[in-house]
Amino acid sequence: MTDAPEAPEPITPPTAEAAKAATNPWAIRDFRLIWLGRLSAVLAIQIQSSALLWQVYEIARRDHPIEQASLYLGLVGLFQFIPLLALTLPAGEMADRRNRRTTVMLAIVAEGACAAAFLAMAIHGDPPLWGLLAVAFGFGASRAFLAPASQAFLPMVVGRAALPRAIAAQSIAFQTGAIAGPALGGVIVGVSTPLAYGASLALFGVGLLCFLLMRTNGQPERVEGGPGRWQSVKEGLAYVWNTKIVLGAISLDLIVVLFAGVALLTPIFARDILQVGPEGFGLLRAAFGVGAFSMALLLARYPIPGKGGLWMFASVAVFGIATLVFGLSKVVWLSALALFIGGAADMISVNIRQTLIQLSTPDHMRGRVSSVSMLFIGASNELGEAYSGVMVRFLGPIGAAVFGGIGALGATGLWAKLFPDLRKADRLV
Repeated sequence: MTDAPEAPEPITPPTAEAAKAATNPWAIRDFRLIWLGRLSAVLAIQIQSSALLWQVYEIARRDHPIEQASLYLGLVGLFQFIPLLALTLPAGEMADRRNRRTTVMLAIVAEGACAAAFLAMAIHGDPPLWGLLAVAFGFGASRAFLAPASQAFLPMVVGRAALPRAIAAQSIAFQTGAIAGPALGGVIVGVSTPLAYGASLALFGVGLLCFLLMRTNGQPERVEGGPGRWQSVKEGLAYVWNTKIVLGAISLDLIVVLFAGVALLTPIFARDILQVGPEGFGLLRAAFGVGAFSMALLLARYPIPGKGGLWMFASVAVFGIATLVFGLSKVVWLSALALFIGGAADMISVNIRQTLIQLSTPDHMRGRVSSVSMLFIGASNELGEAYSGVMVRFLGPIGAAVFGGIGALGATGLWAKLFPDLRKADRLV
């Protein structure tokens, strides 16, 4: 007589502890490495950016008044935007075919090479503006490949359940760099501009080492019989256009930062409006990051549970008001406070926007969608700097900031009407 087959063991539902662990990105070794790598890279970029903006403005002010010198600052953004415009979409398509981790490492190597070039010219003592702009162009090209691959790589490391908290934690890394980088950049530039570029080069090396130590396979899923390369790019654009939540989120970032971005204005306000020198320039650059960092800590501990769309539009409106106050302020503490509040508001918007984009996009298209997002963000930052330089030329620095704050408020209301699905977006998990 044969024994009766044993009944299968009942499937035990996951415990509360297991479910909590599945949503905790810090339990994942490679996430800790990617977090440290991002922190190092952001520190490097911010220190380098502070040194470059101050150096270009100082050189330009030797022979030009404020309005004309601001145009050279605008060229720094424009020369970084041109390669972003040309290369970001092909780079996103490549991130959906090639190993994303390898792509990130190669891009960091290229950024480190740019830092080395800036260092060499700073050691020379009196670099030509065209040389600084040429290296800025190369740096923009490397960023075009870094951002889509790194953004698409993150969900491969942490999985869907941990993604909202991972994005918040990554924002902490970014804002930590955004706080320390400009402050350190301002202080180090006050001592030695070559030292600032040397510190950036070393930090790029740390970021590269972190990705070398990772174990996650960065090769994306292959889709059999997929479209050709350029057809694939068009497919990514079509997906963004037809997914109104994604389109509304990234286009809102473009228009608001284009109007209300103050990164280019900080050296002008520090040197010629508030007259607080390179240390005050570092303070103003850091204040925005301090506000964003504080908010990122709160979001990592207490994610926004619902009404994400309304939270995002409200935070963008606060960002516009903060920009308006910054433009009208005549004292450094009020200017720093306005930037602090603007940074906190911007962090809410960034966290919600990135979460909506990642959760709304299938893995095999994340590289292309991230590249479109990066193109919009790059346009808002680098093209925004060029736009601000032109606005300062015609309106002066105070008028440019005030106009930008008013424009951001107007755009917020218009986008809330144009994209009702984004306004009604609710849960972010």
